[in-house]
Amino acid sequence: MRNSRFLLLVLALIFGMMLVACGGGGTEETPAEEAAPAEESSTEEEAPAEEAEEEAMEEEAPAEEEAMEEEAPAEEAPAEEEAMSDGEKVEIRWYVGIGTGSDEAQFDAQNAVVDAFNASQDEIELVLEIVDNASATDVLNTQIAAGNAPDIVGPMGIAGRAAFPGAWLDIGPLMDAVNYDVSEFDPALVEYYKVPGEGQLGLPFAVFPSFIFYNKDLFDEAGLPYPPEEFGVPYVDADGNELPWNLETVEELAKLLTVDANGNDATSEDFDPEQIVQFGYGTQWTDFRGRCTMFGANLMVDEDGNAYMPDAWDECVRWYHRGQWEDFFIPNGPYGGSTTFGEGNWFDTGNIAMDHIHLWYATCCTGNINENAQWGIAVMPEVNGQTTAKMHADTFAISKSTEHPEEAFTVLTYLLGEAVPDLAAVYGGLPARIPLQESFFADLDANQFPDQDINWQVVIDSMSYPDNPSHEEGYPNELEARDRLNAFNQLIDNNPDMDIDAEIESLVNDLQAIYDAAN
Repeated sequence: MRNSRFLLLVLALIFGMMLVACGGGGTEETPAEEAAPAEESSTEEEAPAEEAEEEAMEEEAPAEEEAMEEEAPAEEAPAEEEAMSDGEKVEIRWYVGIGTGSDEAQFDAQNAVVDAFNASQDEIELVLEIVDNASATDVLNTQIAAGNAPDIVGPMGIAGRAAFPGAWLDIGPLMDAVNYDVSEFDPALVEYYKVPGEGQLGLPFAVFPSFIFYNKDLFDEAGLPYPPEEFGVPYVDADGNELPWNLETVEELAKLLTVDANGNDATSEDFDPEQIVQFGYGTQWTDFRGRCTMFGANLMVDEDGNAYMPDAWDECVRWYHRGQWEDFFIPNGPYGGSTTFGEGNWFDTGNIAMDHIHLWYATCCTGNINENAQWGIAVMPEVNGQTTAKMHADTFAISKSTEHPEEAFTVLTYLLGEAVPDLAAVYGGLPARIPLQESFFADLDANQFPDQDINWQVVIDSMSYPDNPSHEEGYPNELEARDRLNAFNQLIDNNPDMDIDAEIESLVNDLQAIYDAAN
């Protein structure tokens, strides 16, 4: 029986081989996709005769399917991935000039950051574009209109961001995708860049609180004690009297520190306002909104889009105009633009005693006074029962039109991370990352101000008194509104006979028309 069964099995195998040979005599090759069903049918027929062969086929089939599944994505890979596999880098353009960064002294540090990033990886080529601040807004508007916007723009403040409504990418999803760690930032600063209806348009990079720069030599020469370097403490005058550190005390000191060519201060009957060589107080390099924020944070548009002049800013207009044209303790337009006062860079000349400016000024523009005088920083005064130290806060934003959002975000995280120490030093910004703040001030003392005795705690404390809403917040039809406000500011500075009531009414009416045109 065994021999008979064996003989039958051999005959069956021989007959099957003859059938295969007869069916395979054609010359046309069968496509692989069509061969699979025939192979599967053959397997089903042979299974009863050979169980071991069936198991081998079952193991082999999944392996073939896995190979096909792994090959499929490669066939459908996008062009960018194919370029990457060929060794080509994705180019990311970084645009500098809307805020700080376009000063020639800052070029080397920014180029070094670009070189360090490019050397740190092999997938992205970072390209730096620096445009002079005076033309950077127009150039960027042109690029956006032409569909050629850069991938990353910055550093820039609130005003820079607001000048390009709708241009910025919501980076919230990119942050979520990589679980980006924001634990080193003040949560309020992260929220600061979340814009209703637009999303997370940036992350904090550097903050620039404002305070009063004061010339110690001028105070010493006048025999006056220095202004307070701590919030909530009084000013102690030369006679030991304690005075509240408020607007009235600032004005009194400013008059004593404003001097004409004959050495008379502004309180003297012999004072000559046509020959002033030293002023007591100023607010340098800001617009109308920044100037008046000392009187309280405000906007000139309400929730319904109506233009108005806040009462506190009405007071501001009258105080500045009087200080420039009647009491002469604040530089007016002609004096402020003269060479005696640095053509606008007042404090660096050593010819102004107190000057309200931001932190960035210390690192960019104090070369002369740093060599020729001793200076310090004081806290902002109280005005109408409140203290406001207007804030500049810079970030980088990704263009909404970028073709490479993931790569742009990779660069963004580098600028907000490894590059912070180098960039913050050259930009003069206090790093928003809390662990870096102490070393920032230590570096300033060692490298830029070794011969000065500056109480940097004033900067940190001033962060608790920011203007909210920001003086840089965007208005409807922002660029036109800004131009109109600047024209109004020029009237204050250059027209001693300005009809303040009439000009305020005209300003509000014009702003309303500008706002309405935005709808």
